[in-house]
Amino acid sequence: MLTAKNIHKSYEDAKMGLSVLKGVDIEINKGSFVALVGPSGAGKSTLLNILGGLDSPSQGEVIFNGRSIYGLGDQALSALRNRKIGFVFQFYHLLPEFNVLENAMMPGFIAGGLNAAGRLRLRESAVELLDQVGLAQRMEHFPDQLSGGEKQRAAIVRGLINKPELLLCDEPTGNLDSLASADVMSLLKNVNSRDHTAVVLVTHNIELAKIADKVYHLRDGVLVN
Repeated sequence: MLTAKNIHKSYEDAKMGLSVLKGVDIEINKGSFVALVGPSGAGKSTLLNILGGLDSPSQGEVIFNGRSIYGLGDQALSALRNRKIGFVFQFYHLLPEFNVLENAMMPGFIAGGLNAAGRLRLRESAVELLDQVGLAQRMEHFPDQLSGGEKQRAAIVRGLINKPELLLCDEPTGNLDSLASADVMSLLKNVNSRDHTAVVLVTHNIELAKIADKVYHLRDGVLVN
C-alpha cells in the first residue's frame, strides 16, 4: 500500500546543516500495525510527516497505492491526505470553537461536495464512531470541557471519519495517564483489526510499541527492524 524508498531529510541554516533521516526504507502493507520507536529528536515525527504527505523529503520517494505522492500537485496531494490518510497527533489539535461532533465531522466537510443527504450520512457516521469510543454523552461538549483521554478519542474519530486506508499516529498517548493510554491503544488495535486500517504508531515507549505487528527502531537516521 505504502512504500518509502531512500528517504533523506536535511535542514540547512546559516551556520550548519542537520541531517535527520539518512536513507530510510519502509513498507506499510494494508491492514498492518507498525510502530516506529526511538528517542526524542531521532526524527520519528519527521518521518511520519513525510509518509503522510505533510513534509517533503530532501531525497527519495513515497509511493501510495502505486503513485509517487510527491509527484502530485498540491491539490491532488491535499485530496489524498484528506481521503486516504488519517492523522492523530500528541496535542489533539481539536478546534476550540467547535464541539466534539463538529470536530469529528470536519475532514468530511473539508473534502467537500456534500449535499444534504451526504451531510446527514457524515453526521450519522460521526455519531456512530463517537458512540463506539464512549463519547456519546460528550458530543455537544467543547474541547476545553474534555479530559485528555476524551480529547484524544475525539481526535481518533476525526482521523477515521473519512474511512482512511492508513492512520498515522504521532505519540498519541504522550499527554495521557496510564489508564487513558491503555484505552487509546486498545482503540487503535480495534480499528486495525476490525476495519483493516493500516496503523503507523510513533512512540518513544517500547512497551506501547509491543502492540504492533512490526516494530522499527530509528537509529542514526535509519530504520532497524
